[in-house]
Amino acid sequence: MTDLQASLFVIGGVIVVGVIAYNKWQEHKAKKSVERAFSSSHDDVLMGASSAPQPAAGERQEPHFAQHDVDAAERELNDQEMSLEASGDAAFEEAAPVESLNLAEEKELPVDYLIDCTIPLTLTAQLRGEKVLAATQSLRSVGGKPIHFVGQRVDGGWEAITHGSVYKSLTAGVQLANRNNALNELEYSEFVMRLRQIADDFDADPDVPDMTEVMVTARSLHHFVAEHDAKLGINVQSKGAPWSVSTLLSALERQGFDVRPEGRLVMPDGEGGVLFSLSTNVTLAEETTNRLTLLLDVPVVLPARDGFGAMVACARSLAARLDGAVVDDSGQPLSDESLTEIAGQIDAFYADMETSDIPAGSTRALRLFN
Repeated sequence: MTDLQASLFVIGGVIVVGVIAYNKWQEHKAKKSVERAFSSSHDDVLMGASSAPQPAAGERQEPHFAQHDVDAAERELNDQEMSLEASGDAAFEEAAPVESLNLAEEKELPVDYLIDCTIPLTLTAQLRGEKVLAATQSLRSVGGKPIHFVGQRVDGGWEAITHGSVYKSLTAGVQLANRNNALNELEYSEFVMRLRQIADDFDADPDVPDMTEVMVTARSLHHFVAEHDAKLGINVQSKGAPWSVSTLLSALERQGFDVRPEGRLVMPDGEGGVLFSLSTNVTLAEETTNRLTLLLDVPVVLPARDGFGAMVACARSLAARLDGAVVDDSGQPLSDESLTEIAGQIDAFYADMETSDIPAGSTRALRLFN
């Protein structure tokens, strides 16, 4: 080996060692920065975001934004239809059960006249819940649209099918739309065909709505869902060194975030729901990140929980602790004025959903935007 080759070998070794040492120093620096950020014991807005007192009903003045309208809820279900404007003059139309449900009672049932295609089954003899459950077990969905059954007890009340009850009539319902698409002709045909087989076993007569009308209703409902499928994100961007992901995740869990099986971090609302979620924007294989994204699924959060306000408070707290900045998707700082303007738009959005009789965060909204 010549003197030149030996020198090059030594220089190369020094460079490799230097790179490794630098990477280790960066990793140690990122880990320490996160540990320092979450080491304080003072009260944290992250912990109070979901438990802070909410304004009483009627305190907030929400602007009226009536793109969609719904006919009065007091109309009797046995009038055989309810209509809801999806855009200007588009309406949702759906047949109601032969024996009308009490409106207050129906809100607690899995079959919903507004978002399901309902098909009454007239029975020639009473049926026990056990028999109905066994026969309908295999018919739970078509094309990703859930199917539910309710029955009218001998005392006149309606309920989801349960063991031990006896029913004098049944109603089946298939959801008309979800985030992905509307119920289509093939799905509806499969639903009707399989329902007729069940009806034959029960010696029942299903009152099947016309497919054309059902398709119009399904497309109108999906149009509403598409127009209101809103998700809002804000980011916390590092001003300096990146943060250690492992240390950051542990700290966020201690601050109230839950880690879901699929790896998402979510802030619970205290009653089994989710206020907003958080992403590190990196894969599990990466050790550091320089940006966190908080995401609010607007139509599935109750307005009273102020999901946007809680998310903004969380982002500001993270930015203060981690030496970061609250920015939009393009990396531009989000001013107080911009955040206030967005909050006003959300209020108008919620008012619109309320007018359409599909309030944000309601059971209907949770089903449609699932």
